[in-house]
Formats: sequence, C-alpha cells, structure tokens
Amino acid sequence: MPEQEFRKLVRSIGWLGVYLLGAVSTLFLGLFIFMNQKPTPSITAPTTPTQTAALSIAERSAQSGDAQLQDGYAFFVHTDETLGPQQENPTRRITGNGLKCSSCHLNEGTQPFGLPLNGVSQRFPQYRGREDKVGTLAERVNGCFTRSMNGKALDTIQYEMKAIISYIDWLDVNQAGTEAQKVKGLKPIELPNRAVDLTHGKDVYDRACALCHQGNGLGLKNPGAISYTYPPLWGPDAYNNGAGMSRVITAAQFIKNNMPFGINYENPILTDEEAYDVAGYINQQTRPQKPNLEQDFPNLVKKPVSTPYPPYLDPFPQSQHQMGPYPEIIAYYAEKYKEVKKN
Repeated sequence: MPEQEFRKLVRSIGWLGVYLLGAVSTLFLGLFIFMNQKPTPSITAPTTPTQTAALSIAERSAQSGDAQLQDGYAFFVHTDETLGPQQENPTRRITGNGLKCSSCHLNEGTQPFGLPLNGVSQRFPQYRGREDKVGTLAERVNGCFTRSMNGKALDTIQYEMKAIISYIDWLDVNQAGTEAQKVKGLKPIELPNRAVDLTHGKDVYDRACALCHQGNGLGLKNPGAISYTYPPLWGPDAYNNGAGMSRVITAAQFIKNNMPFGINYENPILTDEEAYDVAGYINQQTRPQKPNLEQDFPNLVKKPVSTPYPPYLDPFPQSQHQMGPYPEIIAYYAEKYKEVKKN
C-alpha cells in the first residue's frame, strides 16, 4: 500500500476511536447519574367524589373512623344479632323478632320508595297522628322497635339510640343529591274499588313471594340458621299488628314498588291489583298482637283508613278497614271531616 494511503487510513481510524471513546464515556456518565439519582416520590391521585360514591354504604361507614356511626350501621343492618333475639347478652335484647331495620328500609335505608331514610332527620321533630303530637326522631325509631320489630323502646339518650340516629344523620350528608334523597315514604298505587281477593292474593304470593319468604310465610334463614336472609311475613318472628306494614294500603305500596326482591319502582312486576291482594292476604295471617292499640290515634280523624284495629270514627266495619274497599271510606272522611286520607 502506498505510504500516503496508509497514513490516511491511520488518521481515519484515529478519528473513529475518538468518536467511540466519546460515546462510551457518555454512556457511563448517564449510568452513573441514573444509579445515584434519588427516587422521585410517587404521587397518589386524590380520591374524587365519583370514586367515593362508588364505594358501598358499608365501605364508607367503615372508612369514616367514627365508631358510633359504625355501630349505628351495624345496629341497622344486623338488628336481630346486635339488639335482638340473637344478641348473646340478654340485657341488650331490645327487639323481639327476626327483623332488621333494613328489612323494611331497603338497601341500607337508601332505596327510592323503599322507605328511604335519606332526609328523614331533617323532617323531625314532626307531627305524628298515631301519638297526636310533635315527636322526635328517637321516638319514631322507638315506634319501629315496638311495632315492626315487636320489641321494647330504647331510652332515647342511650348509646344504641344515638348510634342509630348518627347513621340516619350520616345518610343525609352522604346521600345528598341522590335519587333517594328526592323522595320519601312510599309511592301511591291506584286502589281497586273492591275488597281484597284473598284467593287471588294467595295465588300471587305463591307465584311471586314464596320462593324467598317460603310457602309458610316464615322466612328463610341463612345457612347458619341464625339470621334471616329473607324475613318472615307472618308468624312469631314477623311484625306485629300495630306496625305500619299491617295496613293493607301501606303494604301494597311497598310491595308494588320493591317486590319481588331485586326490582324497584322503575321496573315493577306486579300490578296494583296484585300488590293490593297479596298485601291483604299477608296481613290476614297470624302475627304477634300488640297490647293497648286502642290508645293509638287519640284524634281518630287522623287514623289511616286501612288501620286493622278499632276504634274508628266512621260507620264502616272493621273487616272493611282490614280488607277494603277503601275509596268510600276515604270519601267519607273527605266529606265529613275535610280530611285527605292517603292510607
């Protein structure tokens, strides 16, 4: 190879080496910086209202850090185990049957037209015709304990009562703006202008209710045979005859928009007449009897027309108050006493 070309080749290799050396140095420098760099703290995105709303009622109450609220939730959804017959401590047994607060106040007290409790605390103190006075929320809760749950009243200042009210108050805040917050009570149905058809009511019960509540109406207990998965509708563990659900109109409104289990007022399965007849059939079955019911509704004008026990301030027989027809009783009170009856 000529000398001139050899020197040219050496110069080319030299420059290539310089470039390679520079690249390797840069690589090692980058690795050194990377290996000695302090890790950047991870940043957790704050929980948004949407994420919070996605949590269940149980999860939100558990995460609240409020022990009284958490106990109130437990008393509400596990009433029979915490305050009822399944409570190990006899001195803490307040309720007398197998029902829970959530047996009637569905979806932990939040289901629209399933006797939702959202907003209830804001409506008390409230006039109640059954006592003919303005009463407190605690007194209303005791009405459920002594009637729907066939038990005894709590002291209105004792811890269990405060915990339950704490849960109801908490629902007002945590369910604000929801659909259940916008409704209250039960959704009316169109009442048939006839008496309850007990034969049809039994047919509806066998077809739509017996699968869960059993053919004998005594409910279905969980595998441990401690608490009810589906509550009894009659028998010794059911609500007594002084409960609001013992009124045919009240029960029919509840059934129409919430039963069979899993439906709601937007997709009812039963017709108004089916709900009416099955409510009458259920309430004609044997259940606990509450004493001193004649003391209810001191002002008899305020007594609901489907209240199944006397006295009444009208000429209609007890059987008609129990099973209808109701339109003529409603019309009687409207004309004679200017009283608008809803149930």
